[in-house]
Amino acid sequence: MGTGLRALRTARGWSQDRLVYEMRRFAERRLLDIASPASLKVYVSEWENGRRSITDRYAGILRLLFGVTDTELRGAPEPHDEQVDGYADLLSRIDAAGSLGESMVQAFLDQTELLRTMDRQMGATGLVDQMNGHLARMEEALTFAVLPTARRPIAKALAGASTLAAWQALDAGSVERAWRRYELAKKAAQEADSPMYLAHAMGEQAYVLADAGRPQLAVELVRDARTTQANRQSPRLRAWLAAAEAELAAGAGMAEDARRALEDATSLLPDDAEARDPDMASIFLNTDHLARWRGNVLAKLGDSSAMEELYASLASADASFVRARSGLHCDLSQAHLARGELEEARSHLQQARLLANRTGSVRYRRRVELLTGRL
Repeated sequence: MGTGLRALRTARGWSQDRLVYEMRRFAERRLLDIASPASLKVYVSEWENGRRSITDRYAGILRLLFGVTDTELRGAPEPHDEQVDGYADLLSRIDAAGSLGESMVQAFLDQTELLRTMDRQMGATGLVDQMNGHLARMEEALTFAVLPTARRPIAKALAGASTLAAWQALDAGSVERAWRRYELAKKAAQEADSPMYLAHAMGEQAYVLADAGRPQLAVELVRDARTTQANRQSPRLRAWLAAAEAELAAGAGMAEDARRALEDATSLLPDDAEARDPDMASIFLNTDHLARWRGNVLAKLGDSSAMEELYASLASADASFVRARSGLHCDLSQAHLARGELEEARSHLQQARLLANRTGSVRYRRRVELLTGRL
């Protein structure tokens, strides 16, 4: 129990005093009455050392501060006894799932889109309970839907939502949850007979491997994603997967492979003004997004031409993609570092840190700290 809280706190780089301060600030914003700073400091110490259980009241605050599940904060709940005679309950759930129509599936999709919009603007930390509830409702519906005609639309909606939830978990530093969410997304995509959602989940899951220190394995996984029924993938998705391979290959030190994948992404991307894939709401990619991605790859390769791409992307960046802007400033800091321009690198790193803190992004905060160590 305490180890989880301590790990979450240290992942943010917070002292116990900082955690107390953040808890007090959170409570003041929401007009909540909580203990004094002195008492909270005692509570935090006792929570982390296992001498006091985290109450529901404070767990609710801590989950939103860190963007984690209750299980990640306090440990797995005690198992409940199974119902001895559950036929009536089973049939009730089957009937409820069978009555789901197109309108309910569309409601699932609309909720996912709302959570996606909130995530990119505000970060994922405050959405973990909403996302978990959203996934639980879809999993419940899929579990008790009987016929394939009823299951496939739900499975497809679940695949898209699970991939989003996985990326949010990765951003919040909950890597095991991220991995499990990607596995759920892949299984749902397979049941839905949707190679596009399967390939996208595989492509994003490769980033977990890269972050965990297995860059070559990450490249192999995204390459498998590119060949997963490629004839049934949309051009925009194929371009997205190629760009992902370029970034992961650059991180693995595979310069030629990265440049070749970038060329593939450029040639595959549709020449239109659209940013969203009409066949897959999860994909955002147009020429501006690809330019930012190209700058990221070139910065990782130490290519001097990265600077022009990155500054052009910064000037045209959509203000609603707050977390992406944090990554863009990280890329610019890395590009300036490669040229020995330390003041410029520090300036962009400060902007990256502010945006990472604003969205609660543990993943980008880790990157900021790695770059800070090079200054």
